[in-house]
Order: sequence, then C-alpha cells, then structure tokens
Amino acid sequence: MRVLVTGGSGYVGSHAVRELVDSGHDVVLYDNLSTGNRALSQGFELIVGDISDRDRLAPILETVDAVMHFAASAYVGESVSNPRKYFHNNVESALSLLDAVLASNVRRFVFSSTCATYGLPETLPITESSPREPINPYGATKLFFEHVLSAYNVSHSLRYVALRYFNAAGAHANGMIGEIHDPETHLIPLALKAVLKTAPPLKVFGKDFDTPDGTCIRDYVHVSDLGSAHALALEYLANGGASISLNLGTGQGTSIKEVLDSFRRLTGLNVPHEFGPPRTGDPPALFANSAKAKEVLGWVARRDIDEILMSAWKWQQKLEAAKYRI
Repeated sequence: MRVLVTGGSGYVGSHAVRELVDSGHDVVLYDNLSTGNRALSQGFELIVGDISDRDRLAPILETVDAVMHFAASAYVGESVSNPRKYFHNNVESALSLLDAVLASNVRRFVFSSTCATYGLPETLPITESSPREPINPYGATKLFFEHVLSAYNVSHSLRYVALRYFNAAGAHANGMIGEIHDPETHLIPLALKAVLKTAPPLKVFGKDFDTPDGTCIRDYVHVSDLGSAHALALEYLANGGASISLNLGTGQGTSIKEVLDSFRRLTGLNVPHEFGPPRTGDPPALFANSAKAKEVLGWVARRDIDEILMSAWKWQQKLEAAKYRI
C-alpha cells in the first residue's frame, strides 16, 4: 500500500516510516517541520505542508491507500500553559485533515494516541477498559480525536486503529535516526545529555513516591517496537479488521532509579542528577496491559530497557560528535 504519514519527520513517525518500508509499503511523508526534523526524513518523499491545508492534501490523498497520523503538539506541560495551541493543532487542524480524508476514497486510518487519555489510573496495569479521564489538555485532545474517529467510523465507514502508547524511548538500531526534541522533556535523553554535559544534571521529580525505591515507575517501550505496531495495524485494516483502540507498552514498569542504575551497569557511567519536588498530578506508577495488541495484531514489545538505553546512548553520542542540531 501507499501510505500518507503525517508528522513523518518526527520521532515516532520517522521510526514507523522505516517499519512500513521494511514491510513492503510505499510512503509519502507530510510534515510542516514545526517540531519534526528534515534530517529524520532523508531518503524519503517529503511534502512540507500543514494538516489544516485541505487543498494541499486533496491531490496527495488521491494517490494513497491509507493515512497514518502522527502530526500533533505533544508536550504535556506546554498543553497546560498553552491549551489554545493544543486544541488548535490536535483538534481543529486534525479535524480538517479528517475532512480531507473523507472527501477522498481513503478509509483506513492509523492514529498515534497516548496513555495520557487515561489520566490517573485506578488500578494497574492499565487496560483498554480502564476509565479515560485525562488530567491535562494534551490527553484531552487525543481522547477527543478518538471520539471523532469512532463517530466517523459509524457515519462514513472510516476504519481506524488508535494506538495508545506509553513512554516512547530509544533509537533506531541503524544509528541513523533517534530522538530530537526542542525543548527536550523526556527522561532518557535528558539523562544522557547530562552525562555528556550538554545539559544540566538530570532533575528527578520526587523521591518519596509509594514505589519500592521512591521514584516514579513508567512503562518505557522502544520506539522501533512502536513503529512495528503501526505497520501491523495497517495490515490489520487491510485485511478487513474492525476499528479498535489498543495499548502499546511492555507491561513492565521501570523506576527512574532503575533506569539510572541500568545505565551505570551497562556503561560504567553515572548520570549526574538531583532531586526536586514531585510534579502536581504525577502518578507514582503507570504501565500497560498490552494483551489486546498481542491478540489483535500479534504485537509484543521485543526490546528491553537495556536495548532502549544503549540505542539511545549511541544516538546521543552521534549527535554530540557531529554537533547535530535542530
């Protein structure tokens, strides 16, 4: 199939593109490069444009069989301070994209959603039937769009898979692409930048949580595993699969202290860090039950925290050695 990948120059999108091509699909990337990086799309067809531009999208959609949608604003903290941006980009512009899709013959849609749609979980691990009560505008916008997809499935036979993934981490095994954010907010790249002294010591928010070592527990899933799930979701829809939402995680939580200890074990290097007060609304632990993704797609996360850390370390060293900047 030929697939339009919005946000294909972003972190997760660029890894999904590689998985699609490895699975035999043809791709066209569509990105306004506001947060994506042109370097991550090298070697692929890239059209620079905004998802709100229906006129620009219309002729492209006539040439593809499916849409994979990653383009969105994705900083939780920023969504709280600037919710207007998030409702504009993740809802208003995304609705314009869907209008363009509905005006075409495309009826297969894979959506990059998030565990932030669940909010503070009542029980762990989180399943797809867990209450969805987001606690920030970012999660609210993703949940809203899932509701839109559900309605359009009924009214326009738009079949979709919404993939709610947990903490994306790591870098591609070939060392050519990885995480590039500005500003960087994710734990692992911030930790590695602290080691390389390209960022201040890592700030760990909270050390007295109700967890075995007092630090937050999260479900870190390798970005290439996420990419493979998107390719499997596309195959599922191509084979007539019904619309569905699925969790993507390892099913195993790793604390911040365990991440830092693992890095020291693997490299012999300490991550400079300091503790700060916990952030408001930060749950002590979040991790997924992804049994449904295994049942429906045959997907499981195959890379562990060690592979995540070492691939991310290789990537960060390359960035520093090349002085590779946005």
